[in-house]
Amino acid sequence: GDLRHDWTRAEIRELFALPFPELIYQAQTLHRQNFDPVEVQVSTLLSIKTGGCPEDCAYCPQSAKYDTRVKAEKLMEIDKVLAEAKAAKDAGASRFCMGAAWREPKDRDLDKVCAMIEGVRAMGLETCVTLGMLTNAQARRLKQSGLDYYNHNLDTSPEFYGEIITTRTYQERLDTLDHVRDAGIHVCCGGSVGMGEGADDRAGMIHALATLPVHPESVPINLLVQVEGTPLANRAANEKSAALDPIDFVRTIAVARITMPRARVRLSAGRQQMGDAVQALCFLAGANSIFYGDKLLTTGNPDWEADQ
Repeated sequence: GDLRHDWTRAEIRELFALPFPELIYQAQTLHRQNFDPVEVQVSTLLSIKTGGCPEDCAYCPQSAKYDTRVKAEKLMEIDKVLAEAKAAKDAGASRFCMGAAWREPKDRDLDKVCAMIEGVRAMGLETCVTLGMLTNAQARRLKQSGLDYYNHNLDTSPEFYGEIITTRTYQERLDTLDHVRDAGIHVCCGGSVGMGEGADDRAGMIHALATLPVHPESVPINLLVQVEGTPLANRAANEKSAALDPIDFVRTIAVARITMPRARVRLSAGRQQMGDAVQALCFLAGANSIFYGDKLLTTGNPDWEADQ
């Protein structure tokens, strides 16, 4: 039927609380109504500008505020990016995503990124970038270059957000999504779990995504990768907190599928620590997209042969 944008927190909490077989059944039913049930869309992610970010995202090894041994680098040259894109296409990727560790891009940097987008599109790949906050004018410039998707995650619930980030507000994230959507670019927007949030925060994150004016076309769900030197890794070590129950992660995938039935739900960061069984459950719960390659920006990822 019609897509819903009026989900309530209570309804989403009820979905999370369903008996596991019933939750998976509902998610799989909707998945089959909207997608080929055995198709997995494959994307490759390249860090085109690594490290030195002024933001303080507590999970991120690219923040200049933390000692994570990630060195700040300059924006990659266009020919090197295009060589990586060709290799990704040859390995079976259909979308090439480029990430830059910026709070927001400068206009002079945007010109170079637009040239990368044009080159990648000329190869027949879909394009996606994540560059931080955007103005209306910058979003329109990216659209003119042929950009297909812009990634800008909400990260978590509005209530838990302040525990993770203080240098950018939730509203600023929503404003960037508005600029991207107004420019006619597809939205890639999701979040992360396993950061110490509660069950109500996971419901709150899905609620924030599922009640956007238009559902994101792509919804990446990340499992925290604890990187030494980041506050979340330090906090977990000090509190000796248990890792997120894998079934709770699968439930998050299933609820994202039920509430946003036409979105590509992507397994993103953390796949390496899930194992095959949990990933298989995620696909059963409605995930139908992955990042692959040997690295996700700065953290490890399953290798190509294992994914095949």
